[in-house]
Amino acid sequence: MGWVDRNRARAGVAGIVALVGVAFAGGALAQSVVVRSTGPSAAAYPQGKKLPANATVVLKGGDQVTVLDKSGTRVLAGPGTFTLNGAVNRDGGGATALAAMMARGGAVRTRTGAVRGDGAAPVATVPSKPSNVWHIDVTKGGTYCVADPATLVLWRPDTTLDGIGTLQSPDGSTADVNWRAGNPLKLWPAASLPVTDGQTYTFSSPVGAPVKIRTMLLGTAPTDEVEAAVAMADKGCSAQLDLLASLASAGQGGVPAQP
Repeated sequence: MGWVDRNRARAGVAGIVALVGVAFAGGALAQSVVVRSTGPSAAAYPQGKKLPANATVVLKGGDQVTVLDKSGTRVLAGPGTFTLNGAVNRDGGGATALAAMMARGGAVRTRTGAVRGDGAAPVATVPSKPSNVWHIDVTKGGTYCVADPATLVLWRPDTTLDGIGTLQSPDGSTADVNWRAGNPLKLWPAASLPVTDGQTYTFSSPVGAPVKIRTMLLGTAPTDEVEAAVAMADKGCSAQLDLLASLASAGQGGVPAQP
């Protein structure tokens, strides 16, 4: 009898542990992180701030806070009180677009514009930002978190012509960076200029002024979008957080919390 009772007790404890684990996992999945914040309440909700499931965000007039979770990005515009409970209409492709932007690796297809009505050939578009959060924009520079040095990519917006450039480290070591016309991407020349944690490189080209690029290596590659955003905020990779925030559209305003 005692043996049976002990087994029942163990089963009960196991059930409780399982329920706690499920609840914890649900909370982790529902966590949000601020990826952009402007307005009077920016100090209360700074870029990189983590917000738990069902957190209440109180904003003043002129505030605009963009939060990221597993479902994508969401813009909260003040004044108003908002509950981060997932009960908000989003663009159905938001999570898919976010996953594509977070994917590591350098492969991407060149995009062209719509065909003109007169039958002319498609006109190549010039994107204003990379389509992948791990790509480094050589026209702007800044601090970039690197998830995988072996697949680190340098991105340029204008692919009309061949492109040439040079990377230089503080010790004077250099490496050439050459793009072919039509291709916006080029792997970082790691063989001649290894990617170093905390190192600041100078990129120069015949087009535009030289820019500084600082690389911050992530010891462990993030397993999801929220974890990546937190790591970027911790290391000061604001350009990448801004890129994540750009997924949010003006039509994704939050739903006020019920009193």
